[in-house]
Amino acid sequence: MATALETDKVCKSFGGVVALDEASIAVDTSSVTMIIGPNGSGKTTLINVISGYYKPDRGRVMFNGNDITSWPPHKIYRAGIVRTFQIPALFQKLTVLENLLVSARSHPGENPVNALFKIKWVKKEEELVDKAFKLLELLNLSHLWNQPVSKLSGGQMKLVELGRALMSDPKVILLDEPIAGINPRLAHEIFEHILNLRKELNTTFLVVEHRLDVALRYVDKVYAMHRGRIIVEGGPNEVVSHPKVIESYLGG
Repeated sequence: MATALETDKVCKSFGGVVALDEASIAVDTSSVTMIIGPNGSGKTTLINVISGYYKPDRGRVMFNGNDITSWPPHKIYRAGIVRTFQIPALFQKLTVLENLLVSARSHPGENPVNALFKIKWVKKEEELVDKAFKLLELLNLSHLWNQPVSKLSGGQMKLVELGRALMSDPKVILLDEPIAGINPRLAHEIFEHILNLRKELNTTFLVVEHRLDVALRYVDKVYAMHRGRIIVEGGPNEVVSHPKVIESYLGG
């Protein structure tokens, strides 16, 4: 299987604190890959490096064979890597549909000149609305399309943020704790949606998650981190039962 995304011996320090210590991962195309580890192990820092929010001190980030290590976040986004956050960053006063529409790429109506001439953007607007409703159907949110997101549950907000990411036609989505604080039933539904999106849209997912009791049954491969290093990689059951992983969670 082809590799969509990889990091090669990535290092990142903040003063005297080593957050990443030669962290190397490889994410297969159309896979659901997960990074686990205790708090402070470097998981979110690795996501921040991949998405361009942090620049590594050493090492490389490769996307579809291209070195994107020095790229800024907006260029990485345009290339097809989109991320979500542990706390959804939504427009609270906009509806569910409007939140998806503002995330679409290159809307012609955003051009000040084109905006004056409806004929230049109305067809594209109709296409984007159709696309947004199809995504809402996939996410089981179509019945909430006209609701302000401020009235949604935490789990529904997570799904809206996933829908916003999908509006940009990403090749890879980085999910930072997509089920944090969500009740178990909806947490399972979110991962079921992820598998469905992988199947329907051929999207690749890299997930950081603590809720191992829920997430492990849905992923293809797991990387375990501790103190900035990748300590174990492999299948879900193999990784969580590994002595190094057990020791890291117990404070070793």
